[in-house]
Amino acid sequence: MIDRIKEILKFKEMIKSFTVRELKTRYKGSFLGFLWTFLNPLLQLLVYSLIFPFILRINEKNYTMFLFVALVPWGFFTNSVQGAANLIIGNSNLVTKVYFPREVLPIVHTMSGLFNTIFTYMIVFPMLLLFKIPLTIHLIWLPIILFGQTILNLGFSLMISSFNVFFRDLEYLISVGLMALYFMTPIMYNPDILPKTVQKILIIFNPMTGYVILYRDVMYYGVEPRYRLLLYSLGLSVFILFLGCFVFQNLQKKFAEIL
Repeated sequence: MIDRIKEILKFKEMIKSFTVRELKTRYKGSFLGFLWTFLNPLLQLLVYSLIFPFILRINEKNYTMFLFVALVPWGFFTNSVQGAANLIIGNSNLVTKVYFPREVLPIVHTMSGLFNTIFTYMIVFPMLLLFKIPLTIHLIWLPIILFGQTILNLGFSLMISSFNVFFRDLEYLISVGLMALYFMTPIMYNPDILPKTVQKILIIFNPMTGYVILYRDVMYYGVEPRYRLLLYSLGLSVFILFLGCFVFQNLQKKFAEIL
């Protein structure tokens, strides 16, 4: 594992250049280009402000921001998972003809999603203040929470990108799975409305449940994160990352043969 990490680090310039290229091409051809990075969350916020409070009628103060601070990390997660399916297949010419650690592709994909999420927070913070939600000292935990989720996303990206080479229907199953997972993640509702047993099950088996709660703690409620939940979420992320690395390293040996 250590030798593999050293090998990947030798290609750090490749990771950097590919990440920059992916960020630049995300909105290539559109009239507003990179401005969509900021316009997308603003337009989403407008929709949430006008529609959701009236449709769902949830008794939550500042429900728009309650929803928004959870949807940003959820978007990071879904984009990482859905985009991972075609990482190897979509770059088959590169994979079969050029030598580089194949892990570079999921890393680049995850890093570009991370930077796009960071840019989105440039909209989230002013909106929190606009909705009279104070930014507290507990925001110092945000980088740690975001780092943990990035590790989680990378682990899933490694697994999904390698599995999809052998089972091409996986990307369609992922769409259905994410739809189900969305409702099992406390994004539109407060998890406290659920029985304690159900809350524990969701936290244990749905890694995004813990992260949504942690993001809300430090951003929406302005309190310190639940430390046991933070440690569990970080530990689960590390486990999924190691599992993803294990799966990827064992399957990548046959990439060229299958592609």
